[in-house]
Amino acid sequence: MAEMATGNMDDALDILQDAMLGFVAKYSCKPVEECQPLFYRVLQSRITDWHRRRTVRSRWRVWFGGTGDEGDGREDMLSNIADPNALPPDAMLLHRTEGEAIRDALRKLPLRQQQAFLLRAWEGLDTARTAFAMGCSEGSVKTHYSRAIHTLRELLEEHRP
Repeated sequence: MAEMATGNMDDALDILQDAMLGFVAKYSCKPVEECQPLFYRVLQSRITDWHRRRTVRSRWRVWFGGTGDEGDGREDMLSNIADPNALPPDAMLLHRTEGEAIRDALRKLPLRQQQAFLLRAWEGLDTARTAFAMGCSEGSVKTHYSRAIHTLRELLEEHRP
């Protein structure tokens, strides 16, 4: 979920780690059945905070003329080793293309619709737990989820069999 929201695995892992630490520090004494929605609420809060910080930082980067995306130029040597268990190239290309289409479609959703869809469809939370995790009403979750489904169907129409 964090990777979908940020588009960057490193940022997503930082957000996830921060959410886990915050969750354990604050909610470790809660009953087990409350842990899943509580954790997703903490995670969604961290994702929202990340978006806010990114917006502020991008304003400053533009002001000072930098992008902040400068890397160190080193290449990962392990990425050049072939995997003997990998799929054939044509299947890999198909999976990659479909996966990119799904990721792109999810990123085009507004944040609340993205959250509702990922919590309901991918994480399997019911409406009540999703509402708790998102900090909104069940009706709001149903609305966001329905809109997300309709938008995703439109965006992914060409990928249907």
